[in-house]
Amino acid sequence: MRAFVVTAPGEAGVKEVEPPVAVAGEVVVDVERVGVCGTDVEFFTGEMQYLHDGHAQFPMRLGHEWTGTVRAVGDGVDPGWLGKRVIGDTMLGCGKCRRCRTGYQHVCEFRAEIGIRGGRPGALAEQLPVPVTALHELPDTVGVTSGALVEPGGNALRAVRGADLRPGDRLLVLGPGTIGLLAAMFARAAGAEVHVLGLPGSQDFVRSLGFEYAWTMESLPWLPFDAVIDASNAPALPARAVELVEPGKRVVYIGLSGSPSRIDTRSLALKDVTAVGVLSGSPGLAGAIEHYARGAVDPRPLVAATVGLDEVASVLAGERPGAGGPKIHVDPRKTP
Repeated sequence: MRAFVVTAPGEAGVKEVEPPVAVAGEVVVDVERVGVCGTDVEFFTGEMQYLHDGHAQFPMRLGHEWTGTVRAVGDGVDPGWLGKRVIGDTMLGCGKCRRCRTGYQHVCEFRAEIGIRGGRPGALAEQLPVPVTALHELPDTVGVTSGALVEPGGNALRAVRGADLRPGDRLLVLGPGTIGLLAAMFARAAGAEVHVLGLPGSQDFVRSLGFEYAWTMESLPWLPFDAVIDASNAPALPARAVELVEPGKRVVYIGLSGSPSRIDTRSLALKDVTAVGVLSGSPGLAGAIEHYARGAVDPRPLVAATVGLDEVASVLAGERPGAGGPKIHVDPRKTP
């Protein structure tokens, strides 16, 4: 089958590889759509920390935001999965440690991550092997575009839950990327007044999604924010989030910068602010599917274009096909 393989920083392309076989406890999925994530870009450039920590190594097959249809099942897997439209959890815990046993498999010390960590191949290929325990079935009302946005949606939903919002609360989202905009959508569905802060030039698209309050740092009014979600990659914004949130309220950190972000814990303590960190959409996947299925959140406008495997290298190198949304999708069976 055809798969996109990164062999070294800046070196990648489509290769013919052996198709996966459904081993015991796993299925093989025909991949229909894959999202390109900032994590994929960091692997392509060689900057991803997992490469330096030994959790990942080249050659790599990327892709962890995906949807597809189950083609084959291995021993011990209910054959009822055959033909089901599914998405899958990225985080694959060991299943034995204390964290896994208590529902925290997404932070298992020994976890593998599809397309990211531990040598697990990713979804930028025609087929993908997945443990059946990681699968979530998609209802008919969730199409392929929304399906491939469930994984980032799970992250965004967890960020909103971490903000502990009530109807009418005022939320500020820092960073109008995919996660930030999805968080804004989930918060709006929960009845919050949502404000979005981004770099100059992002405001028109944010407003096109129905968010009236789209700001730059220079235009941001001084308002009491009941929660701030930092979905940016700017090193200075985590500290700024603490300055902007109301005393006694919450700051949620889901964005990661390429260099260390410094927060003065005295500011947290003296304002009685709760800081929440979010890693992984795992506990939010089912909720994201439910929101998409009933139409409470429609993530499809975030996708600017859908390309084939042959165009992935140029996307990772910085080319932006299409216009509008921050997300690029890949159809592994699309030809030039």
